[in-house]
Amino acid sequence: MYLPLLKQASSVNSPCCPCPVPRAHTHTAAYSLRVFGFAGIVGVLILLPINYLGNQLDVDFDFSDLPNKSLDSFSISNVNDGSKWLWVHFCAVYIFSGVVCYLLHYEYGYISSKRYAHYYSSKPQPHQFTILVRGIPVSSGSSCSETVERFFTEYYPSTYLSHAVVRRTNELQRLTSDAEKLYRRLVHLKSETKPQQRSRRDGFCGLFGRKVDVLDQYGKKLENLEDNVRMEQLSVAGKEVPAAFVSFKSRLGAAIALHIQQGTNPTEWVTERAPEPQDVHWPFFSSSFTFFSSSFIKRWISKLVVVVACAALTILFLIPVVIVQGLTNLEQLETWFPFLKSILNLTVVSEVITGCISFSQIEKSACTKMLWFTIWNIFLANTLSGSVLYRFNIFLEPKKIPGILADAVPAQASFFIAYVVTSGWTSLLSSELFRLLPLISSIIKRPFSGKDDDEFEVPSIPYHSDIPKVLFFGLLGITYFFLAPLILPFLLVYCCLGYIIYRNQLLNVYAPKYETGGRFWPTVHNSTIFSLVLMHVIAIGIFGLKKLSLASSLTVPLPILTLLFNEYCRKRFLPIFKDYPVECLIKKDREDQNDPTIAVFYDKLRTAYKDPALMPKRHPRSTDDHNSPLLQAGV
Repeated sequence: MYLPLLKQASSVNSPCCPCPVPRAHTHTAAYSLRVFGFAGIVGVLILLPINYLGNQLDVDFDFSDLPNKSLDSFSISNVNDGSKWLWVHFCAVYIFSGVVCYLLHYEYGYISSKRYAHYYSSKPQPHQFTILVRGIPVSSGSSCSETVERFFTEYYPSTYLSHAVVRRTNELQRLTSDAEKLYRRLVHLKSETKPQQRSRRDGFCGLFGRKVDVLDQYGKKLENLEDNVRMEQLSVAGKEVPAAFVSFKSRLGAAIALHIQQGTNPTEWVTERAPEPQDVHWPFFSSSFTFFSSSFIKRWISKLVVVVACAALTILFLIPVVIVQGLTNLEQLETWFPFLKSILNLTVVSEVITGCISFSQIEKSACTKMLWFTIWNIFLANTLSGSVLYRFNIFLEPKKIPGILADAVPAQASFFIAYVVTSGWTSLLSSELFRLLPLISSIIKRPFSGKDDDEFEVPSIPYHSDIPKVLFFGLLGITYFFLAPLILPFLLVYCCLGYIIYRNQLLNVYAPKYETGGRFWPTVHNSTIFSLVLMHVIAIGIFGLKKLSLASSLTVPLPILTLLFNEYCRKRFLPIFKDYPVECLIKKDREDQNDPTIAVFYDKLRTAYKDPALMPKRHPRSTDDHNSPLLQAGV
């Protein structure tokens, strides 16, 4: 499954830019190593001995029997109530919070500077000059393309370059895809199959019916598909949707059009940033725009559906998870809820309904949702199980939440240590490093797909599944830093393995579909801030339970200070991850004026956002009468 030095996708080598932004996987793992390296020193060398030397749990002090000790003896639960040693934990919480905030500030600034360096050193990219315009008001007797041309020629005469109207090409995409698959299979049969092996029976599974020549059969099917593609090509010109990619001659011109309201009606001529051409999710335009005449209403309903569906899905999974944690006999779950198995297999929300126009938006949205889903269904469901399961009314009394968390979270330390080893280490080694499932799938599919080894699609980086997993382990490490520091060595091993393995995968296995540009870092930052605040809330409760009320009171300002720090970072760094300033735009535009290749770039820009289904494709065969393109360039 390894592709040697595929495209050099790591943060060190990038094919398109000498100053790339660090990849989310490796940089998050490196950041976690710094955090848990410091936490491990403080937790293992200072807090762990203090926890073990306590006698709150009546554990005999005997180093010879250390392997047989309960893990609770290494947690803060073993420290005596009211003990002065708890002030060490108090100081550790403050110092650790300060170090994490410092590292967050440093990393935010570092990635911001790399974004600027990446932008300045990059060549002109189509998405820097292009915006997506939705809700185009098409008048009767005029096409969408004519409306866009007339509007931007009138109001942006000096900067407007071209546009590409979006069309509904879902049927054309399906036909073209089928034709490509059939053509690859035909080529494979010609090159691999011996003449005497090209015949088979046309009945069930090739076992019944009359014998036919497979090449002739596939050739006729390909001709029929090409005819259907040409017929669909003639009808697709009239299937316009009220959306278009509009390109400008300068980055500043695109930025001005992006941030200024275009018409008197704010629900018309709605602009948004265009993704990279290869990042565009074309099925969104073919399906989602079909159902709603108003783009504004469509997007609003899409967001509402996503929020409701995510909440329902989280609760649907949370209920059985929490009930399982509270049951002593797992057979009761099958008796009480036999319908859950069929319900949980349903596809609740299609990626089209989410309203995302690009793969990067889909993955970023899925990353955030997956993170919160994991926190609710793994962390909270396990910590609030058992007796707390039947007391959900505690959430109606916020004053009791710190005490409940302080009582429940330390008790699950042994479970989460085992979770890090089984789900973390095992997942990295089996699922990521060896990639057994993709290997088995490839072995099974290869004989039936008709593809050569070079034709198989290179896997893309799974941001939506890997980043939430790393961030969840980060939440466990921060939360249990002072509660059960024994978890920290296991997390350090996971981070080391993760950094090495992900770096190898980015170099040799994965090929990026799009350039992230550090856009996943705000998600990492927000997750870390949430983990810190959660740790502070638990600290307030644990010091109260340990009858150290002064320490509990002095911890109250800590989450407030953390949230103020987060607000500062939002004001200072977050705008950099949304838009580039005018200073950068004008500087790059002035450089383009002296670039002799800018005219060639403009020519490519005119067709950069053309639907791939509308691009001309050729399927050459032995005869010359079939060498015409499937689609004409003029569509």
